[in-house]
Amino acid sequence: MFQSTLMAGQRILVTGGGTGLGRAMAGKFLSLGADVAICGRRKQVCYETAAVWRDQFPKRRVDTFGVDIRNAQDVETMVAALWDSGGLTGLVNNAAGNFIAPTESLSPRAFDAIADIVFHGSFYVTQAVGKRWIAEAKAGAWQPGRPYRSVMSIVVTWVDNGSPYVVPSAMSKAGIEVMTKSLAVEWARYGIRLNAVAPGEIPTEGMSKRLSPGEEPGTRSKQRNPMARAGEMTELQNLAAFLLAPGQCDWLTGQTIAMDGGNALATGGNFYELREWSDAQWQAARERIEAQNRKDKE
Repeated sequence: MFQSTLMAGQRILVTGGGTGLGRAMAGKFLSLGADVAICGRRKQVCYETAAVWRDQFPKRRVDTFGVDIRNAQDVETMVAALWDSGGLTGLVNNAAGNFIAPTESLSPRAFDAIADIVFHGSFYVTQAVGKRWIAEAKAGAWQPGRPYRSVMSIVVTWVDNGSPYVVPSAMSKAGIEVMTKSLAVEWARYGIRLNAVAPGEIPTEGMSKRLSPGEEPGTRSKQRNPMARAGEMTELQNLAAFLLAPGQCDWLTGQTIAMDGGNALATGGNFYELREWSDAQWQAARERIEAQNRKDKE
């Protein structure tokens, strides 16, 4: 299935594409013949990632944008530039933020730091891209039988049952899942598909340091997951390619696919066990998370 030309002719925007899951998915698309665009708040990171890809995939186009998707006007400017240079066939809403904390301790700023990226930002990008696809369809550029345009959003397994200690993320990701279902119905007639993926633990530096501070990445999955392991990046890459590649599953839309080794089915997939933490443990976790934030800013 995953032939080097599977995604030839595709051009996909991946938000938060300079690091972690976003970088892995975008790199997979390039390897299958697609062109990609990536954006992120840390533009230097995006530029460095793009430089590696241009050496690795010299025939592929890689565009980078230092954009904070919390700013709707900056999103509009980025998407307009992408259409000026040929448009898009796909979008991956990957940019996110998360950290563990007792909800009563959150400041409005801390809540907004997550909600503005995940909830507002994902909508801003999806709408900016979607309205252009709709305009193209109305102008006759898309007709039934032609390849669909696709949106894939990264959510979490606890959109179904909630999760303590990550309430801003749980609320925001649940909103993105509902957006996926709603727009799958509203936009289907314009040749647009929307699906979501809810991955379990796939260790990355940012996620692991903020959700499991002080633990070796993958430790919790080895102890609690039915498969006794964390996920692998290649597994997410393959699923993303399957959802975004034209002609693979065009009738699949409005769905959320949980890929977590059965963890949510077995345990609820959330952070309930943290109720046993002492104030000292929470303080230590907060200090580690703040240290990771300072490292990222540097």
